[in-house]
Amino acid sequence: MRKFLLPILIALYALALVSCDSKQAVIPNKVHCVNDLGHKKVGVQIGNTADIYASDFGGDTAKIDVDRYTKLADAVQALKQGKIDAVLSDDQPAKAFVRENPSLRILDEVFVEEMYAGVVAKGNEALLDSVNQALDAMKKDGVYDSLFNTYIYRTGNYHYQKKVTEGRKLVLSTNAQFPPYEYYENAKITGFDIEVVNYIADYLNRTVEIQDIEFDAIINAVSSGKADVGFAGFTVTEERKKSINFTTPYTLSKIVVIVRGDEAVESDESFAEHFRKNFVKDSRWKFIALGLRNTLIISLFAALLGILIGFIVAQIRTGNEFNGRYKVLNALAKVYLAVIRGTPMMIQLLIIYYIVFSSVNVNKILVAIVAFGVNSGAYVSEIIRSGIKGVDPGQIEAGRSLGLKFRTVLYHIVYPQAFKNSLPALTNEFITLIKETSICGYIGLMDLTRGGDIIRSMTYEAMLPLLAVAAIYFVIVAGLSACVAKLEKRLKKNER
Repeated sequence: MRKFLLPILIALYALALVSCDSKQAVIPNKVHCVNDLGHKKVGVQIGNTADIYASDFGGDTAKIDVDRYTKLADAVQALKQGKIDAVLSDDQPAKAFVRENPSLRILDEVFVEEMYAGVVAKGNEALLDSVNQALDAMKKDGVYDSLFNTYIYRTGNYHYQKKVTEGRKLVLSTNAQFPPYEYYENAKITGFDIEVVNYIADYLNRTVEIQDIEFDAIINAVSSGKADVGFAGFTVTEERKKSINFTTPYTLSKIVVIVRGDEAVESDESFAEHFRKNFVKDSRWKFIALGLRNTLIISLFAALLGILIGFIVAQIRTGNEFNGRYKVLNALAKVYLAVIRGTPMMIQLLIIYYIVFSSVNVNKILVAIVAFGVNSGAYVSEIIRSGIKGVDPGQIEAGRSLGLKFRTVLYHIVYPQAFKNSLPALTNEFITLIKETSICGYIGLMDLTRGGDIIRSMTYEAMLPLLAVAAIYFVIVAGLSACVAKLEKRLKKNER
């Protein structure tokens, strides 16, 4: 591994240097007014009303070619690189993006105006009424205007101080990549919506627990009871009203068009300054460290659970194939394999979190371990079964002819050889498992990939956080592969 590791790290470093090059060519802007959006590639965030408006724009003659992104920061990055021609965004997040990316600008013409509101689950009208009363009280006592001046007009410096610190929680689901409404600052989620919810929680005599999840997963989290309220710049629409209750609208917003500027903007930051901004400033490296810890915990325990499930299922299936036993269990095992292997991992994770554990407040790491373990068990069972079938059947017959029980033959003759046969495939399965944990962000769990995403949303730079995450994944996988290679070599020595 060593002979490959150094060249790859050097290549990553060189790529990082190139990415931080201050001289960037100007990519011509093709959108100068809203009517220019027809037949152009336009980026939107999944679940945002901008997606609906963009899809309906232009009728049959001037439709927009809509590119959908899970994060607005990814759409902005695509715009800077010329992959798309414009981005539709709410005005305040758009201003924040343009402040950090001087090569971009916002068109003077507004695409559409809309109102923001919080969301509360259907059937929880008592909480909805209480939240609306709190919003009214906040406006009457002047807290709302003070927060608005601080975060939206940027003319004030008022921050609401949370008073209730103990007691029942008000669980808030949000997407902390939407400045100035919700974003990370000094490793904490802050913003206009967060302070509004702090006021509401005090009004209800509750503490606040914040869940940072993907924007398009917030309504599901509130509807399923995983969160009490959702605040993330939700626009009131008739379609959304069918599945969720909206609070009293609390602010007017506009959807604007972000486009590239016409002049090149040279950055005077060195590579060291880029590195400091991405990892050292405000201890942002901690997002990577926390994500790495969770990724390793989930991968390790999910692998152990997967091996346990896989071994049991493999025993049932081979027992049925060799002796005709376990007919019912074998049928259930086939259904389990068909369902798990026939559906995407992300869907399984969402089903386990939002449906299986809908009424139980379970630690998200445990949810992820169960989801990934159940998924891995299906693949491990087939790996073990193929390893068992790879053993010469004559050895089983020879053992039985010597009077050994079938179980004795399996445990002392077949399984040791099957383990060696299965080891490379099991290693690949564990490597796949480690990389699949990168979808944990859909349930608001911090994993290695999401740690890099949060840094990207704070610095608006993609290359260094992505390279760091990729390098860590590579080191883990390369180290694991090297260890397994040594184990295989040692097992082969025992055969001589």
